[in-house]
Amino acid sequence: MVKGRPKNNSPVCQGDSPIFPTGELGQSPNYFPAAPKGLDHDPPAKHKLVPFGVLMLGTGLLTLVFGNRECSDFWGDCMKTWWTSVRARCRGVRRLVVYLDNGPKNSGVTRKFLRRMIEFADWSGLEIRLVYYPPYHSKYNPIERCWSSLQKKWNGVLLTCWAVVHACALRMRWKGNHPEVHRINADYETELPVSTEETKAINARLERSPTLPKYDLTIKPKKPRGR
Repeated sequence: MVKGRPKNNSPVCQGDSPIFPTGELGQSPNYFPAAPKGLDHDPPAKHKLVPFGVLMLGTGLLTLVFGNRECSDFWGDCMKTWWTSVRARCRGVRRLVVYLDNGPKNSGVTRKFLRRMIEFADWSGLEIRLVYYPPYHSKYNPIERCWSSLQKKWNGVLLTCWAVVHACALRMRWKGNHPEVHRINADYETELPVSTEETKAINARLERSPTLPKYDLTIKPKKPRGR
């Protein structure tokens, strides 16, 4: 309890409740001023960064790419950014097997995502096999453990700008190595819709598993790499 007469009509702290003395501010002794409304979570951010990760299971190399919005076009650009950074170390690679979660933005039936994967296959010359984890089984995806490691590095840090995010991401380790960290500054305000004709062209390029057509599909490039 704080004793003494308050100055400038400041409240007296009595227990846990602020009480103004009798007659102050023309109010009754039972007057309680309205307290400012507090936030029950972090204040809304002015800018947003979305992480995308590629973990190479053979080498343990982790690549993180940050962007402004999670969408199919962002995923496609992230794959190009990743392959550009590791291509020199993968000279003998002709085929990629990509294990990924079965989310709504990258599922085996999401036309916008499949369009970007076909573009990536033709651009890189790589045969792409997409293998999806069953719904609600993303915990078995090894990259999920990478996210927890990243979260530990920026836990309690105010991520006020890209420099802070970049520094925290570079501090983390996976299998003893720091990740490669990139950023894509595109806005991705809108994505071009997929027309009926494009859908037919996309389906013609996909080789789906006869037993798991939504969870296992292959995309072959028009011009294979290194040939």
